[in-house]
Amino acid sequence: MTPVLGVDFGTTNSVVALRDAAGRLTTARFALGAESFEVFRSVLCFWTEAGRRRHAAGPAAIEAYLEDPLACRLIMSMKSYLAQRSFGETRIAGQSWRLEGLIGLFLRALLGSREGQVVAGRPVRFAGDAPDEALAETRLRAAYAEAGFPELRFALEPEAAGHRFAATLDGPATVLVGDFGGGTSDFSVLRFEPGARAVALGHAGIGIAGDDFDYRIIDHVVSPLLGKGSLYGVMGSKRMPVPAGWYTGFARWHRLSLMRAPKVLADIEAVARTAEAPEQLRHLIRLVEEEAGYALYRAVSGVKAALSGAERAVLRFRHEGFVVAAEVARADFEAWIAPELTKIAATVEAALADAGLGAAAVDRVFLTGGTSLVPAVRRIFASRFGAGKLAGGGEFVSVAEGLALMGG
Repeated sequence: MTPVLGVDFGTTNSVVALRDAAGRLTTARFALGAESFEVFRSVLCFWTEAGRRRHAAGPAAIEAYLEDPLACRLIMSMKSYLAQRSFGETRIAGQSWRLEGLIGLFLRALLGSREGQVVAGRPVRFAGDAPDEALAETRLRAAYAEAGFPELRFALEPEAAGHRFAATLDGPATVLVGDFGGGTSDFSVLRFEPGARAVALGHAGIGIAGDDFDYRIIDHVVSPLLGKGSLYGVMGSKRMPVPAGWYTGFARWHRLSLMRAPKVLADIEAVARTAEAPEQLRHLIRLVEEEAGYALYRAVSGVKAALSGAERAVLRFRHEGFVVAAEVARADFEAWIAPELTKIAATVEAALADAGLGAAAVDRVFLTGGTSLVPAVRRIFASRFGAGKLAGGGEFVSVAEGLALMGG
């Protein structure tokens, strides 16, 4: 049996599963100091040391960034740009980088010296407005080639998770699989028969997932403390709202780096000079300039996770003179993400329609990915299919393990 690498390159986290020549399945672990992790954060960090350009990926990138944020350029959510023609290249420490090159650099660190047939995951629908699916897959294939893996097979991420779940079934079943990542939510309807490969009946996906839930928390809790909704003066006594677009960029992981453009920061400072809350806008400038975004996102993600098990959680964040200590109620959080929940529910219906099935024909529902633990998300499926049909597990590793099982 040929060794297989199942690679789940994600918006926020990445995982590699290995199926060896004897058919044994394991999940790769990545060392950082005395610890090791199954999850490899999908980030790159660039900095200059003694006149030389340096970089790191995953946990080492975060460690380098936290040591000296001001000296670093942190690249996050690379997967979110794959289907966007507007992203051609970016400059880092005076060097031009194409998206394929950045992702290839990351994949080289993720895969290291491992060898085997690569089965790479891809979402049903890539993130972004009007995503160019063909462009995204072409770029992703080029990135793997730059990492040293020119030959690979793509498989849909929810279908892969379904293959992993199939190992727990003891009879034929029609299964709806929901895979919730950082940038996309994907659904596949699969038919499993003992001793046979799964048959894909239908798919649907949407570029909405965990990062959008984080955005809502930042937008409602943090951005008002940074001047969102306040006024500034123009042309004498006329008052205008502070441009909302700055806060949209600030609250989106993959757009934060664009906020560091000198013109954007200069524009914010110009508005601050006549604003009713100038210090709030200058806090925004400092958070962007001093690369404090990662620490903020980590705090927000922690609150989101806490709300999966509690009715209330406190968002705590501090950067120099800017302090957040705000209680967030689950009921408020669910109201904020209601538009996203509605779209996710509609996408589930689209997967059923693509399969030509009604909800009653689904025997089991398997949900994976961190966002699948959000109670409001689970209620979508419990109300549509019945709570007794729901199953979960392996929230961060099931896709990679399923990809490895699909090889050969």
